[in-house]
Amino acid sequence: MKYLFVIQGEGRGHFTQTLSMKAMLERNGHEVVAVMVGCSPRRTLPGFFTEKIDSEIIRFQSPNFMPTPKGKGSPLLISILYNILLLPVYIQSVFKIQQTIRETQPDVVVNFYELLCGITYGIFNPEAPMINVAHQYFFLTPAFEYTGKNLLQFKLLNFYSGLTAMNATKIMALSFREEPKMHHGKIVLVPPLLRKEVLNRKPTQGDYIHGYLLNNGYVDELIDWSLDHPDENLHFFWDNTNEDEEILIPNLMMHQLSDTLFLEYMAGCKAYATTGGFESVCEAMYLQKPVLMVPTHIEQECNVIDAMSSGVGVSALEFDLDLLLDFIPTYRKTMEFRYWLHTAESVFVYELTRIYPQNSEILIAL
Repeated sequence: MKYLFVIQGEGRGHFTQTLSMKAMLERNGHEVVAVMVGCSPRRTLPGFFTEKIDSEIIRFQSPNFMPTPKGKGSPLLISILYNILLLPVYIQSVFKIQQTIRETQPDVVVNFYELLCGITYGIFNPEAPMINVAHQYFFLTPAFEYTGKNLLQFKLLNFYSGLTAMNATKIMALSFREEPKMHHGKIVLVPPLLRKEVLNRKPTQGDYIHGYLLNNGYVDELIDWSLDHPDENLHFFWDNTNEDEEILIPNLMMHQLSDTLFLEYMAGCKAYATTGGFESVCEAMYLQKPVLMVPTHIEQECNVIDAMSSGVGVSALEFDLDLLLDFIPTYRKTMEFRYWLHTAESVFVYELTRIYPQNSEILIAL
């Protein structure tokens, strides 16, 4: 079968998921004809993705979260207003997606949570069935209970998720764990998509804290903490194209995103700190590393609530690494997540080649 991938280009998770799925499909005799990526002017495609995808990359401009003036969180209202101003650009992107589907003639379009792909199917409903893949779809099911205080934002997030999946044939919700009920209408719960490099890596116990910053405004917090803890070494990754490596102070090293180097530091760290992205938390869970999660917006807040249910670590509103150090002695390693991950390839190949009729309602928890 022939597949067209359409990817939301925010963060690193969708890119690593794409690489994993492409490898799975090709190992089983299928073909990825092209990869479309929703981009924004303030972010560049990570080098590890462009170097390894080995398919035509078609870029289009797509909505994204805007950072706060301090470069930390992502205010929802500002993001909405900004993206409304760019509606004419996004309309052109919708036509570009439709045209690419016509030209490449895929058997299936796989949508990695890209809004404009969902809009394309909502308006034009192309003949090729669309299968959606993301952790955010887990929040649409009764298996997830939102316990935060931003209920309106949570409802808006689920509404947004529904828009990305308009006229979807199937929705694959990535889940930290197996649940008693695995199917909810069009939604099927599936394991996370981790790369073979992660699955084959043997963890070791290092003497440093590893981390990833989605927004660079948290760097000042890391500097302050590092100055107060000169004996603690930090290796963090960020999306800063100015320098490949930058030593901010003697015990704080900032690295440009690299899939191999990131994984190397993940496997050897004593703990991991992140802004709450799903994919890297899964990598830490697989390599049995305790985690500090600092969510920057409602998606990541939900990721954190879900991850905490699996006992992965602690959460905070800022990079207070003391919380992480205090958690390390109480962290308990288990094999359940690893067992769940090892079913991924058989589950994904089965679900991606078994297409349901388009006659079910999307479950949206509003």
